[in-house]
Amino acid sequence: MDKNNSFYLDEGDIISNRFTVLDKLGSGWEGEVYRVEEMLTKQERAIKLYYPKRNKKFKVSTRYAQKLEKLIDCPIVMNYLSHEIIFIGKNEVACLACEFIEGEILAQFVEKQRGKRLGIFPAIHLLYSLTQGVEAIHLEGEYHGDLHTENIIIKHFGLEFDIKILDFHHWGDSKQSNREEDIIKLIRIFYDILGGADRYPKLPPSIKHIICGLKRGLILKKFRSVSHLRVHLETMDWSDAV
Repeated sequence: MDKNNSFYLDEGDIISNRFTVLDKLGSGWEGEVYRVEEMLTKQERAIKLYYPKRNKKFKVSTRYAQKLEKLIDCPIVMNYLSHEIIFIGKNEVACLACEFIEGEILAQFVEKQRGKRLGIFPAIHLLYSLTQGVEAIHLEGEYHGDLHTENIIIKHFGLEFDIKILDFHHWGDSKQSNREEDIIKLIRIFYDILGGADRYPKLPPSIKHIICGLKRGLILKKFRSVSHLRVHLETMDWSDAV
């Protein structure tokens, strides 16, 4: 590691005599994420290596691992495998191993669609799949904290979306305000994948009824919980959108 905290791992590097680096998936404030292959099983995994200066006494990585373990039965959450302390050079580094998720980032998926947006039918189905997944998280007393089109992976798109969400955030205890923020972000994602500001005036009333002009107060008055949003999507009349 250098003074900027980068691990500078390259394809083929061996980590802790257990993983072979395949490629780097990304980096952020807390650390770096790599696609690796387990040396013994040849299974692909995703690992997050936490910068020691941003993970004092391993509190950040431990909290994240505990959240993933708590949400192990939520299909929308990636499968957590292990949390261990390894050495990279002379540095003790927290290594969080999870399933490697094959798929496409939602933002990239939408960018490839005609007009760089989804039609109303697939957009409603995507919102419904996300709402079901977030509802399962909220029922466990947890929240995501920063949902957007860059941390949602589409694994399969057919009659239904098979999706996973990444990058849970910790904003303190799981208070009502954090769960409400998830609802606001769900509606924002719906708005964005339908084409955003350019398309909003042309959307039918049933769809505008959900988006509420992105006005936070109106959204939370209408959908007091993510369960209310899920029920609305199950029972809504969107014949004006066909």
